[in-house]
Amino acid sequence: MNDQYELYCLADRLFYDTLDGRRGDHTDFPLAVRDVPDGWEHQATDTWMHYAPLATRTPPQGWKIHVSACLEDAERAMEAVWDYCVARDIAFKFLRNRPVMTMLNSKAAARGSSGKLVTIYPLDEAQLELTLKELDELLRGVKGPYILSDLRYGQGPLFVRYGGFVARRCLSENGERVLAIEDADGRLVPDVREPAFSLPSWVTLPEFLEPHLAARNAVTTNDLPYTIESVIQFSNGGGVYLGRNLGTGERVVLKEARPYAGLDAADRDAVTRLAHERDMLERLAGLDAVPALVDYFTLGDHHFLVQEFVDGNPLQRLLVQRYPLTRATCDRETIAEYTSWVLDVLPKVRQAVESLHGRGVVFGDLHPNNILLTAEGRLVLIDYEVATLAEDRGRAALAHPAFGPPPDRQGVEIDVYALACLCLGLFAPQLTIMLPLDRAKVVQLAALVTETFPVPPEVVEEAVRTITGPAPMTVRPIPRPGLDPWPQVKAAMGQAIMASATLDREDRLFPGDVAQFQPGGGINLAYGAAGVLYALERSGMRRLPEHEDWLRRKALAPDPGTGIGFYDGLHGVAYVLDLLGHRQDALDTVELCLREKGDALQLGLFGGLAGIGLNLLHLGVTAHERALIDLAFQIVDICADRLGGPEDVPETSGGADPRAGLMYGSSGPALLFLRAYERTGDTSLLDRAAVALRQDLRRCVSSEDGTLQVSQGWRTLPYLDEGSVGIGLVLARYLAHRDNEDFRAALGGLRLVTQGRYFVQPGLFTGRSGMIAALAAGLGPAPHDPDIDLAEQIHGLGWHALPYGDGLAFPGDQLLRLSMDFATGTAGVLFAMSTALHDRPVFLPFTEPPGGTGALTVALPVHGSAERLRSHELLKEV
Repeated sequence: MNDQYELYCLADRLFYDTLDGRRGDHTDFPLAVRDVPDGWEHQATDTWMHYAPLATRTPPQGWKIHVSACLEDAERAMEAVWDYCVARDIAFKFLRNRPVMTMLNSKAAARGSSGKLVTIYPLDEAQLELTLKELDELLRGVKGPYILSDLRYGQGPLFVRYGGFVARRCLSENGERVLAIEDADGRLVPDVREPAFSLPSWVTLPEFLEPHLAARNAVTTNDLPYTIESVIQFSNGGGVYLGRNLGTGERVVLKEARPYAGLDAADRDAVTRLAHERDMLERLAGLDAVPALVDYFTLGDHHFLVQEFVDGNPLQRLLVQRYPLTRATCDRETIAEYTSWVLDVLPKVRQAVESLHGRGVVFGDLHPNNILLTAEGRLVLIDYEVATLAEDRGRAALAHPAFGPPPDRQGVEIDVYALACLCLGLFAPQLTIMLPLDRAKVVQLAALVTETFPVPPEVVEEAVRTITGPAPMTVRPIPRPGLDPWPQVKAAMGQAIMASATLDREDRLFPGDVAQFQPGGGINLAYGAAGVLYALERSGMRRLPEHEDWLRRKALAPDPGTGIGFYDGLHGVAYVLDLLGHRQDALDTVELCLREKGDALQLGLFGGLAGIGLNLLHLGVTAHERALIDLAFQIVDICADRLGGPEDVPETSGGADPRAGLMYGSSGPALLFLRAYERTGDTSLLDRAAVALRQDLRRCVSSEDGTLQVSQGWRTLPYLDEGSVGIGLVLARYLAHRDNEDFRAALGGLRLVTQGRYFVQPGLFTGRSGMIAALAAGLGPAPHDPDIDLAEQIHGLGWHALPYGDGLAFPGDQLLRLSMDFATGTAGVLFAMSTALHDRPVFLPFTEPPGGTGALTVALPVHGSAERLRSHELLKEV
């Protein structure tokens, strides 16, 4: 689970939102509402409160000081820093409230940045040394988690790191726009923020910090009676390692806990929970379903629990391997085999849980990753850090959101509820995570499960009764995609979207993904108002001028830091404004983009040069603006120059490598080359498109079911954004112009992913709706009937359909909250269904069928001279 999503769940029960002291039941720290000192400027974000003296110019980078504190010491530490820094004109920032502090130091929080309560920005090394020395005295006794990315100063709560003071960005090696600092030659390079202290190669550690580095390096694991062989997983609370007992040679598992880190809902840290787990394992000793406790020790201030190594697979891994509905070759036999396997596993899990209850223990954290199955048939439950005593009738302070019970369940009822969710979850993976949004959704999920799998109805009915409880459950009727008439379904989605609008807010108009709270995210095409208005217009919904006026106003005065890309920035906004009839606003918005430098832009469609080039070409032709057309073809040349050859990309996508696919990979430039070819007839552009497509195909692998999917090394992706179906859309367009036997064979495998019958998310970019849009564009594989395939996929949206107001809505990424945006939510679902069912053709931007091969609509340049490439500010330093 992405911790950022959990953070944005705190403010509202239905939508992702910011926790800024105005929403939710939480208030800011008292310091956050103190008057800003005279001569100081102040900026508030959803997590931080920034303060800087107007008379002193803070440098763009340098040594920064971080103050760590536990919850009990937080306000004391912040007030001491405020008084110290204000008196000395030193810029600083602090977390704005307790819930934000807890979430950013939770078990799921990012390990590299966790623990930071306050950041201080000294002007130089002399001020750095003095500030550390004096604050070390002022903050004596303050306790807090170790900040893994930093070097600790002494034994107190102060940590230091060299990095950026202001937000500057550059391209990383994987093509992402990341925070940057200047190297010794003045070039912007990534500001690396790993969970281990390191120095940029051109920076020298100040002499006064050398003893502190030596103290850090003096702590080793050399004297332990165990050797660590590999990492099983990391969390902000510590790590889990596979090791070996040096005395016996037996393999063991070591669990590490860091003090004051990895907080849970009860504000317990990882050390407290690990000691509790030790006590639970001692109480449960001898049970076959429980790993044996081997040892418990401390190293420095870290605690370690050593337990029996169980050589088994997590149930979650087996579920992914066996689940039949994600395969293109799924048939009744494989569905029956899977059902039989589930019905064999479920009683074993129940028996294991009940063996804990026999010892008076509630497991409290039952989910497929905490269930191990060995080849010999042993089933073991792991991770007892939130287990409770049944007699206490308590509730776990940590729980998987798909298995966490409502507030009315206590004691053993918590495990019984999780068992019921497991029963449904093995047939509908992850979807019980939606139940807090509408508990009655379980009734529809149960109906879909029994409709799809030959599971005895009484098994599912028992699970439903457990989840709903004794009170009668009211199921709110909603139109059913694929079953009820399209106009009725469309109207219900439009009604939900309109009901969610907040014209009084400046940060966003429609609730969507957490990305909308980044600069400009509330207006862009992927997550903001532009995408919602685009989907409403394409589906033929009623226009609302007040919503368009909101977007027009924000587009012409964008927030600082707003991007200029197509899906993540102002170019996409301009595209939508032009579509809505506001051409001058669109051209004015593009003019704002042209004032920005493009030195930190990658090549992709989502936020890079391909998307900008496509939009410039589109607007240049529709608005008869020759300057925009010329600039578009300059971008074509730049993309061609930077693309490289077919093998100049790794064989995997994502992580440290550049991503593949339509939105982030080489298929975006390929689409740009194809659109440029369709305007000019220059066949060299087809050659360039072929190279780009081969780069993306290089990162695809064939699965057992014959599908061709993008490989990330540890998983494969079929989706529209960085998966295979997006590549297929562009590859099919290429084949419409030039035949290629290898490409035709690849397209067959790419097309097959549209035959999957189950997708964890409904959204357009990373879910089922992307498959619907691809099928409607003609990507469905023969000999299947595309109308039948579309009907099945549209009907499949019922897995995720939820009521909102008097309408129909869908959850966004992570499924924790509803979303109305284009990339992840209801607007994207509405758009995808419109591509299949609307009375006029609907296509994703720039993917509509070509008007004709080599149609020379206007005489356009293909290659730009070096002098012309340097003539526009947008392209400088690209």
